Amino acid sequence: MFFPFDFAFGAIFIALLLAVASIKILREYERGVVFMLGRFQRVKGPGLIIVIPGIQQMVRVDLRTVVLDVPTQDVISRDNVSVQVNAVVYLRVVDPQLAIIQVVNYLDATSQLAQTTLRAVLGKHELDEMLAEREKLNIDIQTVLDQQTDAWGIKVANVEIKHIDLNESMIRAIARQAEAERERRAKVIHAEGELQASVKLVQAAEILSGRPEAMQLRYLQTLTQVAGDKSSTIVFPMPVDLLGPILEAARRLKP
Repeated sequence: MFFPFDFAFGAIFIALLLAVASIKILREYERGVVFMLGRFQRVKGPGLIIVIPGIQQMVRVDLRTVVLDVPTQDVISRDNVSVQVNAVVYLRVVDPQLAIIQVVNYLDATSQLAQTTLRAVLGKHELDEMLAEREKLNIDIQTVLDQQTDAWGIKVANVEIKHIDLNESMIRAIARQAEAERERRAKVIHAEGELQASVKLVQAAEILSGRPEAMQLRYLQTLTQVAGDKSSTIVFPMPVDLLGPILEAARRLKP
C-alpha cells in the first residue's frame, strides 16, 4: 500500500543527496573549470561553489608551481660529442580555461615538449659551451618552452639543467686538454718573464755603458760577492780601466 509520507520522505532524501553532490569547495590554490551541458561556462573559485549534477561538470585545476623532472636525454653537440643531459622544469597554470580546453594533459604535453626542446637547444652549442655557460642555456630553454606553452595557459618560470654526463673516453680527453692548457699558460708566463728580464738588462747595460765609473763599481761589487764563497778559487782578469789610473799615478811618483 502506497503512503504519501513515504513518498515525501524519499523526495526529501533525494533532494538532500543532490544538494550535497552539488556543493563543491575549492581551496585557495584551486580553480574549477565549469561546463554547462558540455559547453564552457566559466572559471569559478576559490571557496564554496554550486554545480548542478547532471547538467554542469567541473574540472579542478591546481595553480601551484609544479616541479617537472625531464628524463635523461641523449644530446649530440655541435662539435659531434654525445652527452646525456637531464633537467627540471618549474611551471604553473595561469589560465585554467586554456589548460583544460586546449590540451588533453598539460603536464604530459609540457614534459614531452621539454624533452624535444632540450635536445634542440643544446644541439646548437659545443661541449665547452654546455659546461661553461649553463646559466645561459637554462634561459634559452626556458624562453622557448614559455613561448610554446603560452597557448596552453602554462607559464614556465624556470628551467635548470641538472647533470651533463660524459663517457669515460671524453672525460680523459678533457683532462688531457686541461693539462695541455696549463702547460701552455706556464710556458707563456715563463716567456713573458724572460722578455721583461731582457728588457731590463738592456736598460741596465745602456746606463752602465754611459758611466764608466758605474761599470767599475759594479765590477768591484761582483768581486766582493764572489769572494764571499771560499769553497773555490776564482781568477778574474784585471780590467784595463782599473789599471790605467794606477799606472798613471806610479809614473807621477818617479823622480
